[in-house]
Amino acid sequence: MSVTFETKVWENDWKLIMNTSRLQETINLCQYNFDARILYINNVSNRPLVENRAKTMIDDGILDKYVTVDEFSEAALDYFNLSKQGLGKGYYYSIAELVSIYLTDTKYLLHFSSDTTITPEVPKDWLKTGINVLETNHHVKVFNLTWNHDYEAAKKESEYEDSNCYFGYGFSDQMYLIRTADFKQRIYECYDKASDRYPKHGGESFEKKVDSWMQQNNFLRATYKHGSYAHKNFTKSKLLTNISIYFNRPNLFR
Repeated sequence: MSVTFETKVWENDWKLIMNTSRLQETINLCQYNFDARILYINNVSNRPLVENRAKTMIDDGILDKYVTVDEFSEAALDYFNLSKQGLGKGYYYSIAELVSIYLTDTKYLLHFSSDTTITPEVPKDWLKTGINVLETNHHVKVFNLTWNHDYEAAKKESEYEDSNCYFGYGFSDQMYLIRTADFKQRIYECYDKASDRYPKHGGESFEKKVDSWMQQNNFLRATYKHGSYAHKNFTKSKLLTNISIYFNRPNLFR
């Protein structure tokens, strides 16, 4: 099955993602032969420096391609009938994801935000399970691992469950597996009051708009019961600490 892996970097995190084994480890834990592994570069102060590093990662076989988001931002907004003004603050949180979906040509798209990783105990077949869920249930629009080992919350938020997944409402841009064709539609103009639970500082963000579309159409997400991802926002101090840890530990994946 054709699947693209993608993630993004910006000024405050590109050094951690691109100068350590973090990204390679995440890809390895997917246990999948991706059609493409793509890095989206957004809002960096020294673009040639970051691009040169991305080229090295391609040479090293970690990535297949990199994309600079601003080259395609206007085309993506036009394609989805959106505007920078309409997204407000959400533009900065959303444009990389919108460009990614606009450019992706594989049947499935697997996204990890830069501050999200897979926990090592995840079963080897987790991604194949997710693909099967989306293949067999078109009312389910997204598959994700459980967030931060909080299986109790995932169960509590679900409407029902089976042997592999909890099924319920909600969407997060921290990690998702989607059918690309579903998200290539003009679905980002929906509004549902339930989506007002998203942080106000995010404006009309991608994840809020997707949630509204899913709420309005009673679409569900499937949350995997047997594996988790870890998400932790990078503050400046934590970023420097994480960089130090990654540079001074053994690399188990090379």
